[in-house]
Amino acid sequence: MNEITTGTHVTDAEPALACARAPVGLLAELTHRCPLQCPYCSNPLELERSNVELTTAEWQDVIRQAAALGILQIHLSGGEPTARKDLEDIVKVAAEVGLYTNLITAGVLLTKERLKGLADLGLDHVQLSIQDVDAANADRIAAYKGGAAKKHEVAGWVKELGLPLTLNAPLHRQNIDSLERIIEYAVEIGAGRLEVAHIQYYAWALKNRAALMPTREAFMKTVDIVNRAKERLKGILVIDFVVPDYYAKFPKPCMGGWGRGVMNITPSGRVLPCHAAESLPGMSFDNVRDRKLAEIWLDGDAFNKFRGTDWMKEPCKSCSRREIDFGGCRCQAFALTGDAANTDPACSLSPLHDEWAKVAGLESHETPPDFIYRRVGGAKVVEPAGE
Repeated sequence: MNEITTGTHVTDAEPALACARAPVGLLAELTHRCPLQCPYCSNPLELERSNVELTTAEWQDVIRQAAALGILQIHLSGGEPTARKDLEDIVKVAAEVGLYTNLITAGVLLTKERLKGLADLGLDHVQLSIQDVDAANADRIAAYKGGAAKKHEVAGWVKELGLPLTLNAPLHRQNIDSLERIIEYAVEIGAGRLEVAHIQYYAWALKNRAALMPTREAFMKTVDIVNRAKERLKGILVIDFVVPDYYAKFPKPCMGGWGRGVMNITPSGRVLPCHAAESLPGMSFDNVRDRKLAEIWLDGDAFNKFRGTDWMKEPCKSCSRREIDFGGCRCQAFALTGDAANTDPACSLSPLHDEWAKVAGLESHETPPDFIYRRVGGAKVVEPAGE
């Protein structure tokens, strides 16, 4: 049964209807521009250029629509959102309409003065990503010289300004041995939350899977490290832990379920049920330049494609977990089985699970290939920029 009734046309006179079914969060990808070239970036392989990005006024209108729809949080992301010179104008309007604003940043383009200005305009929270606590390795992974040192400086500014800080640490075979030091680093810089997120293999990460996949033994060690740290650091640091799908028994409910709680807007204004949805063939995505946000959320073909459970095939259709994990990730199901409606192979009930899981065992024990860094055209480089 679908959780959200479809076919309802939303007008400005029906805010109560829209708010009753609103997503909690909006992921606003302000730009795909980014000075870092992380080989696991969740941006699509075809990066959108700056000349197609929504204007300041268009983003401000989207933000006002989001608030009217009943959205509570806006996550300002990219690429690198601070590459937008109008970020202040975007944050100002988001604060004015009452949205909780979270800046998801690599930090390397920030100055203390700009961060203070954003805080003064109403920025609520900063989520800072790191590649490793080993500076040389961090710079190599991001292909950006000096990034680790700058991130440490930015973390200090965040705390000086009294803003809550989340540290995001994507984990993979080339930094997995640093996990204990990453946890201590999060405590040292005063982060309230740490996201230890094993890489999920979509987009650039799928292209670099053999270079990023940890062994099962290394993964299991991280489980023990995180569990012990959670107990030891209660009341000091909240740790969120995301396991790699290849070593999971059941899949994650991607985005909390397709079209249930989060919507994503690309730099050019396409509205997606998840950040990787454009990888699915034969789907059309509405654009905020052509249609109101509430209409897209409630009536958009893309949002209703895999909403609820009516679309499911077996074994998902009769599974007791169908409204827990919603069949897992549609984009991963397509990428690995050729059919987006299939059970995500991350699920142990998928007939393809065993064969799929073998890939991790094989690739994780081979010598890792060079990274294919995130850049327009996907060119392969060996040394970080600036070397």
